[in-house]
Amino acid sequence: MANEPRRRLRIIETLTDSLPVLLVIDADHLDLMPSAVGADDFIMIPLVPAELTLRLHRLTRAAGTDEIHHFKDLELNLLTYQATLGGLPVDLTYMEYELLRFFVEHPHRVWSREQLLSKVWGYEYYGGARTVDVHVRRLRSKLGEQRASWITTVRSVGYRFG
Repeated sequence: MANEPRRRLRIIETLTDSLPVLLVIDADHLDLMPSAVGADDFIMIPLVPAELTLRLHRLTRAAGTDEIHHFKDLELNLLTYQATLGGLPVDLTYMEYELLRFFVEHPHRVWSREQLLSKVWGYEYYGGARTVDVHVRRLRSKLGEQRASWITTVRSVGYRFG
């Protein structure tokens, strides 16, 4: 009977191969370490609601459920750095992807070139602010004629997405 919990856990593991598994254990079963039974994390009984919420959130983020951003028919997978438009892959450079990601995460707000340089390129970047214009032009081209209007130029200020 001692192996019964392990057998049940192996069955559950095969059923939930692509899902994160949180092992809920009591002090009597501390020998069932999560990695040994295929669990991604564990929590001890009695359950503390705040800790349970935190662990579940961390597991779902690690599983990628929070790592896909959508805007209309654009999909950005933050785990694989892949972008698709209408289900078709879009070939983006790293900085084009990062700029588009920033825009998708912060829609409808106007960003100056300097703000975009700081937020997307980082403080270490010493190039000119016009590099933002070049990347925006390339993004518009790759988004296509119908979607290029997603990135709006706000004259004398910067850019708005959405």
